[in-house]
Amino acid sequence: MKVKIYKLHSDVPTPAYMSPGASGVDLHAWLKDPITLEPGEYRIIPTGLKLSIPDGYEAQVRPRSGLALKFGVTVLNTPGTIDSDYRGEVGVILVNMGKEPFTVKNGMRIAQMVFNRVERVDFQEVNSELDLEKTRRGAGGFGHTGI
Repeated sequence: MKVKIYKLHSDVPTPAYMSPGASGVDLHAWLKDPITLEPGEYRIIPTGLKLSIPDGYEAQVRPRSGLALKFGVTVLNTPGTIDSDYRGEVGVILVNMGKEPFTVKNGMRIAQMVFNRVERVDFQEVNSELDLEKTRRGAGGFGHTGI
């Protein structure tokens, strides 16, 4: 799959897979000045990138495990979705869930982006919940199988 990319500045890093088996490409912060996130604070961090994702696909913005484990920094709306018709700058909503301030610096790898195929559905309204197919699970949810 080809994804067109536009860099708002010539030295914005191109997203790249960091290993042969990586599912996602790294996204980098694109900042004039560092941003410090206090514990509990969240901010949108620009990447300096605009994308043209083909119809039928989406990009998901996900946390980097190292930032989450070492600093408690994660993506607030995990996964963040970039729709195929969005043409604005890609931004990452980072939140500091850690106990110490965390400073985001220009060029820092802040998230990963994974591309997925999207299925479109047609909803078929039924007259009764009895018209929904039965399953063994039924209405069980929110921890119904135990811890």
